[in-house]
Amino acid sequence: MLGLPDHVTTCLFDLDGVLTRTAKVHAAAWKQMFDDYLREQAGRDGSAFVPFDAVRDYDEYVDGRPREDGVRTFLASRGITLPEGTRDDDAARETVNGLGTRKNALVLRMIREEGVEAYEGSVAFVRAVRDAGLHRAVVSSSANCRDVLVSAGIEDLFEQRVDGVTVAEQGLAGKPAPDSYLAAARLFGTDPRHAAVFEDALAGVAAGRAGGFGFVVGVDRAGQAAALREHGADVVVTDLSELLDRR
Repeated sequence: MLGLPDHVTTCLFDLDGVLTRTAKVHAAAWKQMFDDYLREQAGRDGSAFVPFDAVRDYDEYVDGRPREDGVRTFLASRGITLPEGTRDDDAARETVNGLGTRKNALVLRMIREEGVEAYEGSVAFVRAVRDAGLHRAVVSSSANCRDVLVSAGIEDLFEQRVDGVTVAEQGLAGKPAPDSYLAAARLFGTDPRHAAVFEDALAGVAAGRAGGFGFVVGVDRAGQAAALREHGADVVVTDLSELLDRR
């Protein structure tokens, strides 16, 4: 009834775009932060201002990655290198961490002002997974993961959480490396071959495949079904509720 292979005992869910409607909020925050920075730079050196593309650039360089990796990867695509700084850097610092702080402040403000909504189909699927006795964890690159889960009213559906705070504390490599998903599987003592990964980001799907997970579900919220398959998804759905209809 879950549309999963019989050997799956553990389900590992990405947050933004899979469980909650926060991917657009993150994309908007990234765009505002990068556009502001790119305008500043263009004003200093006289170069042309080329804005951040909230679809193409977000999907390719930022989506699913830890915050600092997103900053670093996108800037590299523009030939820009900044000092790393430290995680304590404030928004005024022109460092990788400083720009990450700017983005985080923007997304927190947007979440406070707009709230967080969970996908009804995803909630129904997670409840079915719970009722079937399978383990459940959220695996997110966001340091704000718990706040989002609480705001969406779904924190109680999950037994474990591996998020941006965990990644920093344990020194885990961010997606597309499989480290965060492997860490979540270890919390249940589950062999990755017996776990399913649910992702909407290309980097996240690639992480599921790289980790040798038994089943990788791509959630197509942005018309990128083919790319999700190319990155390693075993099946692609537009909503997790579709899995409940599979036999």
